[in-house]
Amino acid sequence: MRIRQFIPVLFALLMPMVAVAQGPLDVMPTATYTDDEGNLATADKDNPDISGQAPLFVNFYANPTDMGVYIPSYEWHFRMQGEEKDFMVRYEENTDYTFTTAGTTLVTLRTTLNQGELEIDSVVFKVTVSESKLSFPNAFSPNNGDGENNTFKVKEYQSIVEFHAYIFNRWGQKLYEWTDPSADGWDGTYKGKDVKEGVYFLLCRAKGADGQEYLIRKDVNLLRGFTEGDSYNQ
Repeated sequence: MRIRQFIPVLFALLMPMVAVAQGPLDVMPTATYTDDEGNLATADKDNPDISGQAPLFVNFYANPTDMGVYIPSYEWHFRMQGEEKDFMVRYEENTDYTFTTAGTTLVTLRTTLNQGELEIDSVVFKVTVSESKLSFPNAFSPNNGDGENNTFKVKEYQSIVEFHAYIFNRWGQKLYEWTDPSADGWDGTYKGKDVKEGVYFLLCRAKGADGQEYLIRKDVNLLRGFTEGDSYNQ
């Protein structure tokens, strides 16, 4: 009877050793995102820095190794650099988040086994969102045959999280509007017909990831007679 009672105890003592023998207990976290050039990029604990403009969408993966009999628990902690408290915690093996605030966010993965019996070293990703920029050209030349500057669109933008732009004629009639800074913009038509060459008016309201608010009002020169060799301020 005593031997039978001892066997379960001995088995319980040996189980953690058996689990460790199956392989190293570890996580190999990675993060994937699209960089500013439109390429898929990957970060890991040896290269944890992530940067881009808002909105910056990032997928996070824990990538655990064989845990054997251990049951892992995951905590993804999100905290702005310089702040003491997390603004969000996720309890899942893999997670994702869209970063819309300029600055650096520290994303820390903490992994514990068997309800805190063991803890694996934490891994910290640094996600940096750039400050905002927004500008427009002064003129464009649709349908002039050179294949360039055929649409009036944003000249430069970065980390813009809200955007709404309008084109009006000199009588205040709205001819066009768009809500995506990456869109082609206005092609110089209204209801499918070309409008006359002349001066039109842009109104744009936008907001950057850094909290910067944009209210842009400016003239837009539509130059149908523009040819190569002429000059104008783009």
